[in-house]
Amino acid sequence: MMADLVWIFVAAAVVNNFTLSWFLGLCPFLGVSGRIDTALRMGLANIFVMLVTAVCAHALNTWVLPHAPYLRLIAFIVVIASTVQFVEMAIKKLSPALFKALGIFLPLITTNCAILGLALFQTNRGYGFIQSIAFALGAGVGLTLALVLMAGIRQEGELRDIPDVLEGAAMSFLIAGILSMAFMGFAGLFSTAA
Repeated sequence: MMADLVWIFVAAAVVNNFTLSWFLGLCPFLGVSGRIDTALRMGLANIFVMLVTAVCAHALNTWVLPHAPYLRLIAFIVVIASTVQFVEMAIKKLSPALFKALGIFLPLITTNCAILGLALFQTNRGYGFIQSIAFALGAGVGLTLALVLMAGIRQEGELRDIPDVLEGAAMSFLIAGILSMAFMGFAGLFSTAA
C-alpha cells in the first residue's frame, strides 16, 4: 500500500509532471517564474488548492455525484473557484507584498487547467481518499518544482550576456522546452521489464 502511494506521488511529481510532461498549468509557469521566492510561494498556493480540490473532488465523486457524472465538471469548477477565492483573501490579508507580487496570476489559479486536470484524473483513475491526497501532493510538488526550476534559470539568465534575439519570451520558451525534454527522460524510469 505504501509503495503504491509513493509511486503515485513520484509519478505525479516527476515522471508525469503536470507542467513539463502534460503542459498543464503553463500560465503560472511562464508568468510567475521570474523570481524564485515568488515562484515558490505560488507553488505552495497551488499545492494548497490542489489538496483541497482533491479532497472535495473525492467527496463529491463518492457521496454526492455517483449517479450524476455529467455534473462533475461544473462541481469541480465551483470547488476550485471557491478555494482560490479563499486563498486569495488569505494571502491579501496575511502578505500584501506577496499578493502584489503574484498579481493577476493568483486569481488565474481558478482557470489553471492543472488543478481541474487533477480532479478529473483522480476520479477517472478511481483513486481512493489517501491515493487522491498522494496524487495532489505529487502534482503540487511537481508544479512547484517546475516553477522554481524555471525561476532559477531565468534569474541566472539575467546575470548572463544573452543575445537580444533570445531575451524575453523566446528564452522562456527555450528553457521550457529543454526542461520538458529533460523531464520526459523520466518516462521509463520506473517501468518494469515484461
